[in-house]
Amino acid sequence: MYNDVVYFALNYRGVLMNLSFSKEDQEFQQEVRSFIEQNYPSEIKEKQDQGIPLSKEDTVKWHKILNDKGWLAVNWPEELGGTGWTITQKHIFQNELAAANTPTLMPFGVNMCGPVIYTFGSDEQKEFHLPKILNGDIWWCQGYSEPGSGSDLASLKTKAEKKGDVYVVNGAKTWTTLAQHADWIFCLVRTDGSGKKQEGISFLLIDMKTPGVEVKPIITIDGTHEVNMVYFDNVEVPVTNLVGEEGFGWSIAKFLLAHERTGIAGIPSLKRELDRLRDITTQIQVGEGSLKDDAMFMSKLDRLEIKLTAAEYTELRTLAAMSAGGHPGPESSILKILGTDLQQELSDLFVEAVGYYAHPFMTEEDLASNESRIGPDFAAPVMPHYLNYRKVSIYGGSNEIQRNVIAKAVLGL
Repeated sequence: MYNDVVYFALNYRGVLMNLSFSKEDQEFQQEVRSFIEQNYPSEIKEKQDQGIPLSKEDTVKWHKILNDKGWLAVNWPEELGGTGWTITQKHIFQNELAAANTPTLMPFGVNMCGPVIYTFGSDEQKEFHLPKILNGDIWWCQGYSEPGSGSDLASLKTKAEKKGDVYVVNGAKTWTTLAQHADWIFCLVRTDGSGKKQEGISFLLIDMKTPGVEVKPIITIDGTHEVNMVYFDNVEVPVTNLVGEEGFGWSIAKFLLAHERTGIAGIPSLKRELDRLRDITTQIQVGEGSLKDDAMFMSKLDRLEIKLTAAEYTELRTLAAMSAGGHPGPESSILKILGTDLQQELSDLFVEAVGYYAHPFMTEEDLASNESRIGPDFAAPVMPHYLNYRKVSIYGGSNEIQRNVIAKAVLGL
């Protein structure tokens, strides 16, 4: 269903809008499909389709392929390496990548740190970092969450004390995704503790090779090493690595989180996975027929698809506002809630669909070995995925916090 073009919809005023792709958009869609077909490495595609975790090298390889084409930084200004695409072209591109099950690129560089640097950074920071982000020469991670802070980001305690031409950083960050691979980390640090807790926070860029930086793994419930503790022990960071003004970090953090939460929704990938689950229902035997004949299970899929369609149009309205020069506001919180709730609901249905084949605990090594798999190939990644996705309603600001944001920004409570 999701491969079909949606032709008409009501806008927020109840006026019928024509959402058909123009001839130019259809030609662009075919161009994207042809590019993926010709340039998506078969060895990476095989891993993706079988649910085998990718290596850093796999992800960087795909990153460089897109950048060589000029199709990496779709939301950057054109003069800095962006595509200059319309909102419709961006929508087509993301959906075609998801439909082909291409790797999800790490967002910390191109989607998060890059926009911060070109919006708030110095000319020297732009000149040094932006080309390396585009080329995939630097792997970034995000230093926001701290032990004991939960979703209260303003309560962070990592200190940066200015001494001459350096900041001396002490503290710890937690749940730092893929920090074991990172070359640099962008951090929120406290440079002043005398005022309100939202004040006195600054945004620093820190080279992970700096003496005093230590990374320790956190093994998550699905058995993978995805997140880490990062410790800072008298780490000396050049003052020139401060982004914006000292004490301006909270404003930068809100700017960055709005962009992050919009992307967290993962609408294109949800569409692909929903289609995949529908296909799987034809392969699972139930009595004399298949799971597709189970009216109760299929009605759950139908209800999820309706909610997913509603979330997609919310995303399109948000993207349209951004294309007109706006920035994502409370809509990003709405999308974060909608998207992550749907991700968890869909992972629940995958477990329900494969039944007892979801019971065996499959490690990354098991997933990489066909000999260790039990049952059909599509069943092996289901439980690790389900366990891993318990996190999505927490990271990027928990969904409970997002409801508070919406209540304040939209309802004025």
